[in-house]
Amino acid sequence: MRLPLSPRLAAAAAMPPRHRRLVTPPMPPPPPLLSSTPPPAKLVETPKPGTPQPHPPPARRRLPLPLADDEEWHPLALSAADLSLPLTLPTGQTFLWRRTSLSPLRFTGAVGPHLVSLSHLPDGRLAFLLHNADPAATPSSSSVPAARAALCDYLNAAVPLADLWRQFTAADARFAEVAARLGGGGARVLRQDPVQCLFQFLCSSNNNIARIEKMVWTLAGYGERLGEVGGFVFHRFPTIERLAQVPEQELRDAGFGYRAKYIVGTAKELVAKPGGGAKWLALLRDRELPEVIEGLCTLPGVGPKVAACIALFSLDKNQAIPVDTHVWKVATQYLLPELAGKSLTPKLSIVVADAFVAKFGEYAGWAQTVLFIGQLPAQKLLATEVTSDATKATKRKRGAKIVEIQT
Repeated sequence: MRLPLSPRLAAAAAMPPRHRRLVTPPMPPPPPLLSSTPPPAKLVETPKPGTPQPHPPPARRRLPLPLADDEEWHPLALSAADLSLPLTLPTGQTFLWRRTSLSPLRFTGAVGPHLVSLSHLPDGRLAFLLHNADPAATPSSSSVPAARAALCDYLNAAVPLADLWRQFTAADARFAEVAARLGGGGARVLRQDPVQCLFQFLCSSNNNIARIEKMVWTLAGYGERLGEVGGFVFHRFPTIERLAQVPEQELRDAGFGYRAKYIVGTAKELVAKPGGGAKWLALLRDRELPEVIEGLCTLPGVGPKVAACIALFSLDKNQAIPVDTHVWKVATQYLLPELAGKSLTPKLSIVVADAFVAKFGEYAGWAQTVLFIGQLPAQKLLATEVTSDATKATKRKRGAKIVEIQT
């Protein structure tokens, strides 16, 4: 959707080209706020592990910055209640989206061959901007219709999020409290490409979000270059065959540590699957959850928690529960208080997962995702500072920070 020009800009556009540059639009006023004006964004040092952190106050909501008149944004059938970008993209499901503008509500990433930016229109609807549209528009190229279809699949657009949140709120007082604190909706479970999802979570074991992002960004660099936006160079995620060719030592030198052997080993095992690894992973969408977990756990570096993440975020297993320390804390405080004080074991992980399904039903994984976000130190506002490729060489090395943005 191309937004209409203001009267002043329309007049400028009608002038001969040599005069256009003489007419400059006034600076747009700051977007209206739904509550009092927030304080300026500030950098906050990452807390040391184990340091108790109070929950932040309810976040102020701010409308997105005005979209440029020369950008063609295409609406999607998702409102802000259906999908909140800050609650969905930077909270541990995926690690390749980047903020590429001054607006905290605009993200850029690759969905298959499509390089897109996502943002909210002033009316709250979600819209996308396609950066690498192919004028030839062949079936295999990146075009607006193809990008729209890919995004709707990736964003799990067919699942009615508002209905689910109503059911979860009615079923559990803890969920109702967290949902109110997060603004009443918008945290979706993505439906990612299984290959990309698998290799992302191979990087996640005993790791933090900032370091996972760096590793996954390195892996993506082995794929086809799609373009540059906001100083970041984006790539299509590489094929399994390409990853199987990467020397293990090359990944170790890039800081992957012991995970390097898992990535290369898993790639080689998948290449040997009948019909190829991508087909084998896609077929898991038609299997029952226990079979999916069992199959994934045969791959190097994949344990029950990583397998549950892959099952939930890419294989349509909406009841999968990745049990980690955050989920264990929620379970022992609110669902299974009799387990408080005990250590998390594989058997107790199954007990916790069953308790979530008993409470929330077949979409228990979606409810667990919201409760997981509620346990993050700065849940709705979490944004790991990432240096763009254009400025990386000129910035001094510094420790990881958390950027808190009042929205």
